[in-house]
Amino acid sequence: MTVEQILQKEIEESRIWLDQENEESTYKRDLHKRIELINLTLENMKDPNIYICALIESKMKKIIDKINETNSMIEADPLHSELRILDWILYQVCINEKSTYSGDNLGKAGSYIE
Repeated sequence: MTVEQILQKEIEESRIWLDQENEESTYKRDLHKRIELINLTLENMKDPNIYICALIESKMKKIIDKINETNSMIEADPLHSELRILDWILYQVCINEKSTYSGDNLGKAGSYIE
């Protein structure tokens, strides 16, 4: 299965769960974000001039910086969710590439990335 197929399948599965979710919840918010980020990744993968792994890593670093700047768990929660989603996408897309991403200098956010 190609990376694109894996990501498309994840979108389909997320949409199924999203359709079953009736109430507004953190889970529903995360499903929306998951679909949004995967679609964005798929769009960027079409452009050969975009180095997708570096783009994802850059976005993750910006989110980590935002998390480290906030003192509110409520404000940080959606950022942690987005970071976990991007971490999964990074793994799927860049599994065979050497990553410049290092969990050693992440500050407060580092414990959320495995």
